[in-house]
Amino acid sequence: MERRLFKTGNCVVISLSKEILDGLGLADGENVSLEFDRQKKRVIFTPVEKPQAVAGVDENFAHQVNEFIEYYRPALEELTK
Repeated sequence: MERRLFKTGNCVVISLSKEILDGLGLADGENVSLEFDRQKKRVIFTPVEKPQAVAGVDENFAHQVNEFIEYYRPALEELTK
């Protein structure tokens, strides 16, 4: 399957077909992990595992905590040193 790269803002983007997204169990807005294999000139991406719900924890609250962690990750990592 051939896809065309396109520019949006300061980024270059590639679109993925519904078939690929469904096959990976992904939807718009979800996170993926990217790896670059320089030798083979390949980009490999895999879905990031979705956190499982914890009994008694509100899903909306858990989502807000995850957003907080992602936003402040550099500062939180500095604090752990």
